[in-house]
Amino acid sequence: MKRSRNLLLALLFVTLLLAFTSQPLQAQSEGTIQGTVLDAQSAAVAGAKVTVRNLATGLERSAVTDTSGIFSFPALPAGNYKIEIRKDGFQTLIIGSFTLDVATTAAKNYTLQVGQVAETMEITAEAPMIEAATMTVGHSIDRKTVQEIPLNGRHFVDLGLLIPGSVTPPQNGFLTAPLRGQGSFAINTAGNREDTVNFMVNGINLNDMVQNQITFQPSINTVSEFRVDNSTYSAEYGRNSGAIVNIATRSGTNSYHGELFEFLRNHDFDARNFFNTRFLQTLAGPVPNPQATFKRNQFGANFGGPIVKGKTFFFASYEGTRQRQGIPLNTTVLSDAQRALVTDPNSVKLLQLIPRANNGASGFVGSATAPVNIDQGTMDISHNLTSNVRLHGYYVMQHDLRQEPVLQGNTLPGFGDTRDSAGPFHLRHCGRHKWGERIAANFYRDHGNQLRRARRLPVGTRRHDRRPLRYPQLPARKALIQIWG
Repeated sequence: MKRSRNLLLALLFVTLLLAFTSQPLQAQSEGTIQGTVLDAQSAAVAGAKVTVRNLATGLERSAVTDTSGIFSFPALPAGNYKIEIRKDGFQTLIIGSFTLDVATTAAKNYTLQVGQVAETMEITAEAPMIEAATMTVGHSIDRKTVQEIPLNGRHFVDLGLLIPGSVTPPQNGFLTAPLRGQGSFAINTAGNREDTVNFMVNGINLNDMVQNQITFQPSINTVSEFRVDNSTYSAEYGRNSGAIVNIATRSGTNSYHGELFEFLRNHDFDARNFFNTRFLQTLAGPVPNPQATFKRNQFGANFGGPIVKGKTFFFASYEGTRQRQGIPLNTTVLSDAQRALVTDPNSVKLLQLIPRANNGASGFVGSATAPVNIDQGTMDISHNLTSNVRLHGYYVMQHDLRQEPVLQGNTLPGFGDTRDSAGPFHLRHCGRHKWGERIAANFYRDHGNQLRRARRLPVGTRRHDRRPLRYPQLPARKALIQIWG
């Protein structure tokens, strides 16, 4: 408990330190509420006081309309807001709940009725907002959908298929071929290639600089909402020619909330693979063949709330994945008669790596083990320094380990390679958002994205140059088997 508290304080300290050396930078993960205040004759109302208040955290900001009746609140965290408009000689207008999506500009005209300020007109529900302030073509997915929609494997990128214009990616695409236990790392949307999509979390680029794919799958539990802009997006993004995926992570609120979860998938509930037949045909007759193993456990917890109510909030999460999969193998091996012809001493030793036939004279049916271990932890801290200055820090660490027994076209058990992230993946983000009376925002972001991977090489491969070692080939009358990669 003490260690966790020290970690929270250290992250908050780093955020505060960076905030005082800030340079202006355009934000890309918050939203903007703007509008025009009019009277009953559609004339602009200047000098009206507009106040917005976040219903979850209590964050409150105020502005005064200009001579054209216009107000704007940039750099607001996504969420539900209460809007209140006051002006002498007019009734007070209250919008009880206004939903602001990530990376959107919500613009609307508000009409005040003549009356006393003490008189209140409250709007409890409004029609869905149409974003008319920009030319951006996109779509937002809210937290309820993100958290509750069933996903096989709980892979965040699969949510991209909910966006109009997105299609199911090819299984053999450059970046869309799924990794075992981790899913696909890209989407095809609006006719663009998968390597043109730019993923951003809290305004920070999440793409691999080499292949331009997403570097890790954010845990579904940490995602508050996300938005995909397919085309005609603002010049603030740049860098990529394809879609922009903006991810906003969950933060703490004035109430404590937490959950424990586990999602289970087991081969007892699955049908057999086509090649995983029920019986093996041996010389002695049919023999029962067990179903290939598949067990996936995804478990974790998250907890968030206030450190100081109305001021400082935290949200922490952990998710682990343990997947054990048996990959069905159905191939041809040396028959007993062919194995008897091998006399070379080196070949005899290598022959022990090849299983004996168990399906007819030279057939082998079995499975190779493909385990996957993934651990991901996140920490989010936000602090309202003043009503116009907000500090935010986000840190994520992930370690993954998986074995690929058949990736190089291998059809025998005991081969393949093990892929380890060789030290955790780290993503950090610290930022300061300052909003002033001149309807301008100042941002600072410090971030890092570190990824290291190691690959344990398969049998028959040199560690440095990866050229195949020329092991002797096993002679046989009607079969030729090479032992490498």
